[in-house]
Amino acid sequence: MEKVVSKNRKAWHDFHIDEAYEAGLVLTGTEVKSVRNSRVNLKDSYAKVEDGELFLYNMHISPYDPGNRFNHEPLRTRKLLMHKVEISRLAGKIQEKGYALIPLKIYMIRGLIKIELGLARGKKKYDKRRDIAERDSKREMEREFKEKQKI
Repeated sequence: MEKVVSKNRKAWHDFHIDEAYEAGLVLTGTEVKSVRNSRVNLKDSYAKVEDGELFLYNMHISPYDPGNRFNHEPLRTRKLLMHKVEISRLAGKIQEKGYALIPLKIYMIRGLIKIELGLARGKKKYDKRRDIAERDSKREMEREFKEKQKI
């Protein structure tokens, strides 16, 4: 059973998500405790392949209150764990025009903290407007359908 700790809702608004991948996170003790308390922010974070390894940037994990001097730096770069073959495949896809690795959610499964990364292309402003218009029209149709069922 998986417990979702944090979701990046903004990612679905700003990007077209083509594929999703699961990766492990290398964390320190106080980071693990903060993540378990859901004190994580994925906004503006991204992953990058460097020297055959995968790293996560700009993910904010709040300091653990009882952590005293052993606390971690909130915005430090964190290493992600994936198989070498998957990393090399991702590196090839990222080099294509307009692709990025964006974290979609952090979750716990069997005591392990995992992150779901999405291979994403940026949306244009008109794409965002079209999505909003589609969502609004869908809501309106559902509302009218409910009203007709009441009669």
